[in-house]
Amino acid sequence: MTIRPKPAELLVCTCCKNAADPAVTGEAVLSSLSDALAGTITVTGVQCLSNCSRGCTIALRGAGRWTYVYGNIDASAHLEAIRDGAARYVQAPDGLVPWRDRPLHFRKNCIARIPPMETE
Repeated sequence: MTIRPKPAELLVCTCCKNAADPAVTGEAVLSSLSDALAGTITVTGVQCLSNCSRGCTIALRGAGRWTYVYGNIDASAHLEAIRDGAARYVQAPDGLVPWRDRPLHFRKNCIARIPPMETE
């Protein structure tokens, strides 16, 4: 019997603007990631992740999983890192991806790691 990982979701802040390039907005990141990650993970736009100084911001979450928040996202520059990080997250039943197994951009731009709401 194959054990399937619990579903996961990638949240994209739609209010963000990249400080270095204001043309890189959360809406643009959402559009790029929705297309690029279709079939891999659910991509959902959210109003604000309160990480304005390090936007654009994404979060990976799922029931019974740790949640990770990442900043300084540019979908065109970081697409492969996001794809790789999301795939590793989806495969980790508890959402815990070892630090050295995360893409470099995720290692250097992790804003928060939040435990699951469910407790044992």
